[in-house]
Amino acid sequence: MGKEARFFRKQKGFNLVELLVAVVIIALLAMIVIPSAQVSISRARLKSTMKNTSAISRALSNYIIDNGRTPNQNGTYNSNSPLYLALSPFYIKVLPVHDQWGNGFRIWCSDAAEGVYGITEPASDDFLVASFGQDRTQEGDFAFNKLLPEEGFYFLRQMSDFNKDLVMWNGAWIRRPYGVGD
Repeated sequence: MGKEARFFRKQKGFNLVELLVAVVIIALLAMIVIPSAQVSISRARLKSTMKNTSAISRALSNYIIDNGRTPNQNGTYNSNSPLYLALSPFYIKVLPVHDQWGNGFRIWCSDAAEGVYGITEPASDDFLVASFGQDRTQEGDFAFNKLLPEEGFYFLRQMSDFNKDLVMWNGAWIRRPYGVGD
């Protein structure tokens, strides 16, 4: 074979520059797609947790209608707890125990709600249902204001907003994002 034949021979594979360009393109696409996917996943978890919180509140409200008071509860619960057995399956088919981030739902009934999220002087038919959000910790700086209940609402502007608690007081939202579940 002469020099001319080697020059026109078909090359197999990719050269280093072509591989680097492909890697850079994939990295740029990942930088765009991954954050968007994370927000979508967090928003879906938030919506589902809000639906479960509402379902728990409805079950508690129906229990109160029939019994005149809340069941005893202070914090998390499981499928063997008195709260679970009081509500499921009559008031709700399956009572959610965990939110979509894997946290146990928190429920405080009657006197147990005293001081939680700024609640004062709860009656025997008052209750709080809460999810601690994506970061699994209770917000220390939120307190419900009866005169300005909308102060507990917030906009989802950044990923850290998914760390904020979701809270219902007697079946009404006191801490939640605007525009989700409206």
